[in-house]
Amino acid sequence: MCGRYSLFAPPETIEARFDATFDFTFEPRYNAAPSQSLPVVTDADADTIQRMKWGLVPSWADDRSDHGYINARAETLAEKRSFAAAYESRRSSTEQSEAGPDTPTAGRCLVPADGFYEWVSGDGGKQPYRVALPDDALFAMAGLYERWEPPQRQTGLGEFGASDDDGGQDEVIETFTIVTTEPNASVRGLHHRMAVILDPDEEETWLTGDTEAVSDLLDPYDGEMRTYPVSTAVNSPANDDPSIIEEIEV
Repeated sequence: MCGRYSLFAPPETIEARFDATFDFTFEPRYNAAPSQSLPVVTDADADTIQRMKWGLVPSWADDRSDHGYINARAETLAEKRSFAAAYESRRSSTEQSEAGPDTPTAGRCLVPADGFYEWVSGDGGKQPYRVALPDDALFAMAGLYERWEPPQRQTGLGEFGASDDDGGQDEVIETFTIVTTEPNASVRGLHHRMAVILDPDEEETWLTGDTEAVSDLLDPYDGEMRTYPVSTAVNSPANDDPSIIEEIEV
């Protein structure tokens, strides 16, 4: 699985790598965690790096708190109701530019990162490891996103909007999940799943290709990776600073 990751490259470096522009003020993340709003590039607006909450809530869910899928298995994307609509989305670059960023309710996205974390059980408890490309190079994880809108409330007097005491349950939210696959040789000793990491020349296909084309992209990453142990400080999402990524001795 992928339950934590990092993205701390300078914003201009991220923009250049993905040929897209932030629509918010980006701050480095050394310990990105579920439920946080994090950068993604969607098939609806590939020129923009926007924020969505990590933990996909299907558009058909009655209650946004009932779901929050941080990962989606590559092998069953087309079969699972929670992911099929987003996975089967296909939008050409022309469709993207004409529709604009606010049109789709589900689709595919890129999740920029420069590393992710896995935990290995041992006699002393679970030891976290960071997994990254050489020189902490940026990469894209395959993702899916959905927009969830609250069900309309009907009364004898008509429809009413959100109330102020429902804990935010009437807010429209946009959420994403990270697609996982079998581990490669670098990750196999740490976990039985890993995020789908796309080669740069596969990223446009993931955003715009049909399901037959993108199904070939969902294999383990075959490039060079490095893994190393890090402090258990990463266990808490409250810890988010450069010390998180420093290698330790175990």
